[in-house]
Amino acid sequence: MRILSVEFAGAIGRPDQAPPGRLPQVAFSGRSNVGKSSLINRLLGRTRKQLARVSATPGKTQEINFYRVRAAAEDEHRFEFFLVDLPGYGFARVPKELRARWGPLIEGYLRGSRELQGVVQLIDARHGPTADDRKMVRFLAELGVPTLFALTKADKLSRRERDRSIPKIIAALEADPEQVLLFSAKTGEGRDELLATLEALLVDRGGGE
Repeated sequence: MRILSVEFAGAIGRPDQAPPGRLPQVAFSGRSNVGKSSLINRLLGRTRKQLARVSATPGKTQEINFYRVRAAAEDEHRFEFFLVDLPGYGFARVPKELRARWGPLIEGYLRGSRELQGVVQLIDARHGPTADDRKMVRFLAELGVPTLFALTKADKLSRRERDRSIPKIIAALEADPEQVLLFSAKTGEGRDELLATLEALLVDRGGGE
C-alpha cells in the first residue's frame, strides 16, 4: 500500500458522538507510553511534519482522532479509509475524571462502529503485555474484531533479546505468530509489512472505491 495523502478529519470525545464520515476504519490501540503517535507518523510517512502529536508526557491523545487516508494498493487500485487513533490507556498524568471517561469512550466506539475493519494493538516489545494490555486483548477477542499486534520500539532490542522475548510475548497474547510484527518508528522496521497487512484487510473487506 502506498500512502497518497493524509488529513485530519475530526475527533469525538463522547460515546454518543458520530464519526466524521462513513469510511472503513482501522483503529490503533495501546498504552499511553507505547509509542502510538510515533508509529502512526512513521506509518503515514509524516516523519518531518508530524500528524499525530508526539509528547514525552503520556496521555496527550484525549479524544478519538480520525485521519482520512487516501492510498493506492499494489495494483494501483485507489481507496480511502479512516485511521483511528484511540486514547492511550493505563498510566497517564491526566485528571482521574478524564481517565474515567476514556473507558466508556473507547468501549462505545469499538462496540458501536459498523465501519471498523480491524484493530492494530500496540505492545511494547521490551516489556510484553501488561495487565491493561491483556484486558484490552480479551475485550477485542470478545468482540471478534480482527486484531494485529505491533510490537513497538523494536530498535531497542538486540538480536538475542528478540529471540528470547518475542516468543514469550506471542504466547502471552495467545496469538498466531502471523498476527504479530515488530515495528520501529525510529528505523522504519515493520512499516512495509504493516502497510501490506492493512491493504489486505481493507481491500479484501470492501475498503476500495
